[in-house]
Amino acid sequence: MANNNVILRFNKVSFSYGPKKPIIDEADFSLREGTKLTLMGQNGAGKSTLFNLITKTKTPEGGLISIQNGLSVAIAKQVIPGDKMDCTVKEFFESVFDKKVYDVDPRIAEALEIVHLPVSPAKKVRSLSGGQQARLLLASALIQQPDLLLLDEPTNNLDAEGLARLTQFLVDYKKTCIVISHDAGFLNAFTEGVLYLDIFTRKIEQYTGNYFNVVEEIAARIKREKRKNVRLEKDIQHRKEQAGFFAQKGGHMRDVARKMREKIEELDEEKVEMREEDKTIRRFMIPCQEDVSGKIISIHSVSVAQNGKSVKKKIELSLKRKSHLLLSGPNGIGKTTLLQDIASGKSSSSHVEEGVRVGYYRQDFSTLDSKETVYRSLAEVMRDGSEQTLRSVAAGFLLNADNLRSTVGDLSEGQKGLVTFARLVLQRPGLLLLDEPTNHINFRHLPVIAGALNKYEGAMILVSHVPEFVKKIRIDDILDLAELAP
Repeated sequence: MANNNVILRFNKVSFSYGPKKPIIDEADFSLREGTKLTLMGQNGAGKSTLFNLITKTKTPEGGLISIQNGLSVAIAKQVIPGDKMDCTVKEFFESVFDKKVYDVDPRIAEALEIVHLPVSPAKKVRSLSGGQQARLLLASALIQQPDLLLLDEPTNNLDAEGLARLTQFLVDYKKTCIVISHDAGFLNAFTEGVLYLDIFTRKIEQYTGNYFNVVEEIAARIKREKRKNVRLEKDIQHRKEQAGFFAQKGGHMRDVARKMREKIEELDEEKVEMREEDKTIRRFMIPCQEDVSGKIISIHSVSVAQNGKSVKKKIELSLKRKSHLLLSGPNGIGKTTLLQDIASGKSSSSHVEEGVRVGYYRQDFSTLDSKETVYRSLAEVMRDGSEQTLRSVAAGFLLNADNLRSTVGDLSEGQKGLVTFARLVLQRPGLLLLDEPTNHINFRHLPVIAGALNKYEGAMILVSHVPEFVKKIRIDDILDLAELAP
């Protein structure tokens, strides 16, 4: 439980990425020792930036960040940096410390046990599955035994067992924690308040209470603010009309008009700075490639990993138009490997019919060029249509003109996910490969995305550990790799 000891305070802190991209404006909040909070906000609002300000990897442009002397802070980021992918697991752990740790081996073993990641410290990070990498990121923060733990989308890629273990760990956790996540049920299990980063006002508001109640409180407050502003706007408009009428009369009536204008200014100042609810992407569809028919893909074998070994299993599976396959199994069993193999076009275990366009949603967004502009990333896959078509599709995914001019690398992970969906719409694939497409995505968007996938008329292979999302999609067949495990 939290105590009265404040360990972190933001005092009118501001930050921006250049003059045209303000992120935080005079943010104020405090964090008490032992508190477990959710950091909430729309994709691109600046949640990860706030974490970077706390860890001092970014410096505020204004205001003051006060951190208790000697406070240790560790962060579990969303993705493993590219320059760490060729490290061994042990080297990756060692890299999180500022100085050499002589008892690192037993600490590594303990951290891997907590997150239930039974891999050799000599194993290369690159060889781990997406779910295993997510657990490794979490373990790399836990091994530091920090006073303040920052978790950035820690549930991404986790299977049901991994999610249950993480939830219980955080329920039992005695220190201070701030979590970014779009998994409402996970957050409600252990958090006791919310820091709300508003993408429109760029302010931070602090709420106490369980997650579900706070979300309802925020929605109710927005309604009250809107009603108040509507009433004030009507009053202001009425007084403006009266002031204009009296001003034309001359004499002392002009004094009346002047006083009315002063009152109008007072009423205008009473208006609440309008905060909008997080926007939701527009309903969309992913058009299927028109010239595909019959069998689209055949899968003859799969490699199943278990206990550090990979065994090839023969199967006979084919998909045609409107065939939706769910690829299931625990983290590390080989789901991502199979999708990568199919997307490469060089697989000896599967065959995609000639001329079929493959749309691939990779969980690590490595299909995107981080140095390319968002506009160029969309334009390069667009099959037909005008610039207006491109911009309209982008707008539907909340990608505005500034976003289109930005490089992909400057986007949040959630925005990269929306760019990937926009690319699929413009690409018009005949085969859709989706590897954890809910990762990093605001929960408000998920019903819209599920609706689009449900209506997709090409062949589709889906990997997802989110049952509520899968239930909303038409699934024709399930390939459970766990059932093939030796």
